[in-house]
Amino acid sequence: VQLQESGPGLVDPSQTLSLTCTVSGASITSVDYYWSWIRQFPGKGLEWIGYITSSGNRYYRPSLESRTAIFRDTSKNQFSLRLVYVTPEDTAVYFCAGGRSAGTNEKSEYEYWGQGTQVTVSS
Repeated sequence: VQLQESGPGLVDPSQTLSLTCTVSGASITSVDYYWSWIRQFPGKGLEWIGYITSSGNRYYRPSLESRTAIFRDTSKNQFSLRLVYVTPEDTAVYFCAGGRSAGTNEKSEYEYWGQGTQVTVSS
């Protein structure tokens, strides 16, 4: 199973961060699998952002819920992240991940990882 993030590496403050994760080797509609977005701030640990279930239900980190949307395109086996009104504090490496667990900051709880993409919020 491979995951690959794509999207802009630089976003202006107050604009929208949009990333897409393309999954190969597994279907994002596979029962009991969750597909997550996670980020890592410089020099710090992981922070889960949100996830979408195999049936399309979405769950978000409470502190980010008002600015976050995760959606999917099953025809392309992709899921995407949208984070609005970004600030420099949203600068991080963003990962997509998948597996039978979600909603945790523990790396070992996820079975599959993308390589990560650096997103910098700056004008």
